Amino acid sequence: MKRRQFLQTGSLMSLPVILGGMEVSAISRSSLFSLINNGNDKVLVLVQLNGGNDGLNMVIPLDQYGGLTQVRTNLVIPESTVLKLKTETGIHPAMTGMQRMYNDQKLAVVQSVGYPNQNRSHFRSTDIWTSASDADEYVTTGWAGRYLDQAFPGFPDAYPNADCPDPFAITLGGVVSETCQGMTGNFSFTLNNEASVKLVEETIAAPSDGSCYSNEVEYIRKSIKQSNAYATRVLKAFDQGNNITVYPENNRLGDQLKVVANLISGGLGSKIYVVNLGGFDTHANQVLIGEAQNGTHADLLKTVSDAVAAFVSDCESLGIHERVVGMTFSEFGRQIKANNSFGTDHGTAAPLFVFGSCVNHGVYGQNPDLTREIAPQEGVPMQYDFRSVYASLLIDWFGAREADVRSILSDDFQKISFIKNCAVPSGTDDADQEISAMLSPNPCHDNIYLNFVNKGKHVQVSILNALGARLDIPVNKTLDQIAHEIEINTSKYVAGSYFVRLAVDNKVKTMKFVKI
Repeated sequence: MKRRQFLQTGSLMSLPVILGGMEVSAISRSSLFSLINNGNDKVLVLVQLNGGNDGLNMVIPLDQYGGLTQVRTNLVIPESTVLKLKTETGIHPAMTGMQRMYNDQKLAVVQSVGYPNQNRSHFRSTDIWTSASDADEYVTTGWAGRYLDQAFPGFPDAYPNADCPDPFAITLGGVVSETCQGMTGNFSFTLNNEASVKLVEETIAAPSDGSCYSNEVEYIRKSIKQSNAYATRVLKAFDQGNNITVYPENNRLGDQLKVVANLISGGLGSKIYVVNLGGFDTHANQVLIGEAQNGTHADLLKTVSDAVAAFVSDCESLGIHERVVGMTFSEFGRQIKANNSFGTDHGTAAPLFVFGSCVNHGVYGQNPDLTREIAPQEGVPMQYDFRSVYASLLIDWFGAREADVRSILSDDFQKISFIKNCAVPSGTDDADQEISAMLSPNPCHDNIYLNFVNKGKHVQVSILNALGARLDIPVNKTLDQIAHEIEINTSKYVAGSYFVRLAVDNKVKTMKFVKI
């Protein structure tokens, strides 16, 4: 086989690369093994929206519509066209499929997801989202890859095998997802469609003389053998799988999700699928002049909505709907103020969707406050750390132990209750329950007071600036008393806009204040 043929074969699994990673040695293998053993058939679909999605144009704060109109005069969508999810919150008029899913209790909205000290670089912020690192920490493994490393140590050696014959993850496209990068190899297998999955002729064995040449040839032979074994399983799943729902035409994301449904229904045991859609870096011409409900971003949101709605419908028709949950994410949101090019610039947090039949539908978190003055380059402040979303999926969907998840992701997250047990009747979700808290005086000079109610739970209070940088953590401990008044010294801050993020156990609230 020629070297060029080897390199161009798209179905090859990623070749192992020696990489550094986060310390996760304290995690027990036995508890993690439940993620992919035969007793757990759950599947997670990650929908990556590349470019930085404008969350304020996707999930629209109707109770802040006056403020939104003032800062987005050339972008704001006519209020009468917004698709309502609840009285104070709606979504873009192009997202009719998502509205139907919400009404059918198959969609959850998680507000203002981001991370402290937001990096507005596409590349670095994507690294942070896929690795689940802190903003000032460089990690070369993905959050799902670290999780899988503990369940299957030594990968890719000895895999596939009789117990684990299928790829652990599938990436739709030509490049494996960094989300699935483990310590010595990437756990995902790449493909575009059935036609792109190829079997590769194995090379002739080199003399076993311990030379560099023989070692490299053996390495390639082993990689090809593993790739062929996975490709055979994938082709079998394509042959046995099916699609029932008609997917939208000329929909790049829908084409990928159609493949995912086909493979799951065909019996492939992969647990994580990564699909993606680009084009969300809408610095200019985000909307049509005079028709803010139409334009580039509207087309993208329609693509996402139609594709996801078809996929969820297909899963239900195929009888796999209680096995599949998905989520959307983007590397950052956009700034609150529109720019002068009928677009938006790089910002901070943004909402995301969690979808599927086993989702506790609702809106988690509050709309951002747009009633006060908006600072230059101000982004939507973070309410939920993105690692809280990952942790909630690992714990409530895959059944991971909370202690294990803390070791892999972060010791500081809020578990969000957007997953329900499909085997029992739905209980009352707590998406709309808020922390009772207020700031005063606001605007302030040298001090501001945070008043809130807490019942013996862990409390963290953080101060963020308008660009999303975390300036201080005045409180981070368990508080026993019920009513609290925390004095926050603001004398060291220059005049401008700031945010207090209050986390009480698994609940969060972000409030804006102005220093004058």
